[in-house]
Amino acid sequence: MQNLDPQRRDERLAELNFSNDLFHLALDLAAEDVRGCTDMDAPSMRGTMFWSRTNRYLAEQLIPLGWERTSRDSILRMIHPERTHVVTAISAAGGVGDLEARVRSKNPKGPKTARMVEMNGQLAVMTRDQVRWGRELDEMPTWCLLYKWNKGVISAELSLPVKMNGAFIDEWLERIPLDLPDLGDPGFDVTLLDDPGDEDGPQVMVEYLGG
Repeated sequence: MQNLDPQRRDERLAELNFSNDLFHLALDLAAEDVRGCTDMDAPSMRGTMFWSRTNRYLAEQLIPLGWERTSRDSILRMIHPERTHVVTAISAAGGVGDLEARVRSKNPKGPKTARMVEMNGQLAVMTRDQVRWGRELDEMPTWCLLYKWNKGVISAELSLPVKMNGAFIDEWLERIPLDLPDLGDPGFDVTLLDDPGDEDGPQVMVEYLGG
């Protein structure tokens, strides 16, 4: 597995006003919360909770530092105080944390995420966001904390997406593998590590039965 030199990783994270410990703590606390789920919970509870709590614990650490939270379009994002970039946590598939392997978002994404991803590094038309944040939200580069459970271990990386092919984010401008010491088996099924999509609404099949 190819990884970044620890010193270079820490330097790059610091340039973005992040740290390895920030992400390690958020994932660790989210895993601990999920361990409280039982078979009496809804089948999707573990996955949804892990996604939500990871973003929550990122927010709780970053808000005191001047970051701002938004859940617009059902995408949980933290906005840097200087509006230089944004971060969100999502589940991933593939070689998370391995720079020699391909990685993509685990779940299909909708048009709102596609717009966000493709705006990374581009200019946007002025909107009401500039009144609130001084800059269009989708204009701010959005970094993704990608996480994956595999064989009892959670792996993660901080990556900057630039393109979606089909319904999945799978092209990245930069990937920063993270070190997650002692973050072992969270006690839940890998198949449930899913964050919600961002479609405009539920898809409903209507069947005409005649009459």
